Amino acid sequence: MIITRAPFRVSFCGGGSDLPCFYEKYGGCVLSTTIRKYMYLTIHNYFYKDQIVLKYSKTEIVKDYSEIEHKIFKQCLSDFEIKGVEISSMADIPAGTGLGSSSTFTVALLHLLYTYKGDYVSKYKLAKDACEVEIEKLGEPIGKQDQFAAAFGGLKYYEFLPGGFVNVSPIIMTSDSYSKLEENLMMFYLGGTHSASKILKEQSKNITQIKKATVQQKMCNLTRILKDELQKNNVDAMGELLHENWLLKKSLASGISTPIIDDIYDRAIKAGASGGKLLGAGGAGFLLFYVPQDKHTSVREALSNFREMNFEMDNSGASIVQVDRDFV
Repeated sequence: MIITRAPFRVSFCGGGSDLPCFYEKYGGCVLSTTIRKYMYLTIHNYFYKDQIVLKYSKTEIVKDYSEIEHKIFKQCLSDFEIKGVEISSMADIPAGTGLGSSSTFTVALLHLLYTYKGDYVSKYKLAKDACEVEIEKLGEPIGKQDQFAAAFGGLKYYEFLPGGFVNVSPIIMTSDSYSKLEENLMMFYLGGTHSASKILKEQSKNITQIKKATVQQKMCNLTRILKDELQKNNVDAMGELLHENWLLKKSLASGISTPIIDDIYDRAIKAGASGGKLLGAGGAGFLLFYVPQDKHTSVREALSNFREMNFEMDNSGASIVQVDRDFV
């Protein structure tokens, strides 16, 4: 058996600038971290060599790639020409909650299949291949940040250049500042799931409008400022910049926020959070806040109807958890 995993991501600033319609014209940038919540995939040889068994939220047993319902499994297994295997997936967090689950799954699956074939690939290739699968082959109207975050892991600044190349830079901070950032980030689950594709499709269309493109450029400027402030160990700048980024993001597409989400956000701000945002494309999932230490209790009380998810930041990115000797 081989086991791989890839981390889920929390995006702070710049989301949307990783869409091709924007970065091909203006260049884009995103600052994000991955967290110690993972997507796991396992593979082992199946008794019947002409069959494929897939286990996720449902079970599929097929003989031909064309019979596979799960589109990412279907694309990747046919690309690698692998049969006679059983593959299972499991995750610490449900899909559709704004933490990049689809791309995290794709990265972990590609890592699994490359390892099964005996091939070593770089983190950059994993991310690039995942983008090719989701964006080019499957036609998803999504950006590149999730694939690169899942592959590389850690607190990183990503630059999306015209032509498609992505620069990946770590955020360099003192250990005390890193700990402070980790401790002051609070995440609450609102419930529900969303279709990132639907919201991002509208956002992509809107970004072609000059006014919306200007908003996205302002978000990129905030991302650069956040990078500089964190590297100066000014961690408290996170709150205000998250807040400014969220106000801008809400204007990019109709489904990003709702009156209910706005009300919950306002409650947290009144209780002492200095800023926050809804994670992912929008509409449902997790709300993230930056909260000074002395305001944690009041924010928890204000959002007591919602589940708080404690987390730590991850630095490993996509990784191999186990390889039995039969596969070496």
